[in-house]
Amino acid sequence: MGFMNKVKDFIAPVDPEEEEELELDEEEAAKTVSTYEQPQTKGATRISSDTKMVLFEPRSFDEAEEVARHLKERRAAVVNLHRLQREYAQRTIDFLTGVVFALDGTIQKIGHNVILCTPKTIAVHGEISLDGDED
Repeated sequence: MGFMNKVKDFIAPVDPEEEEELELDEEEAAKTVSTYEQPQTKGATRISSDTKMVLFEPRSFDEAEEVARHLKERRAAVVNLHRLQREYAQRTIDFLTGVVFALDGTIQKIGHNVILCTPKTIAVHGEISLDGDED
């Protein structure tokens, strides 16, 4: 401990509990929140970091990278491709198929232009019938 630190502690001592609180507040402020995890309305609450599923509605192919980041963090992602042109929607599906393959996960079509991407750690049970026939 240097001379200046001793003088500083003598003049303005810091309680160890207060120091821990300050460090915790700084750590929380340093965390970045993606655009999908930010509240959309004033009444919404922030999604915690232990989220297991994230919903996406990309408006460009570039947003597929954020889906991949969530998959790498072992979160499932439901991706609604309705807002993308057909060509970009196909590119997004191709990219996410590669990401899911690399992570030993699964990708499923759960609706018209809606897919579910899951990492290896999340199991999906059941099946969704996409045709209008009920047997």
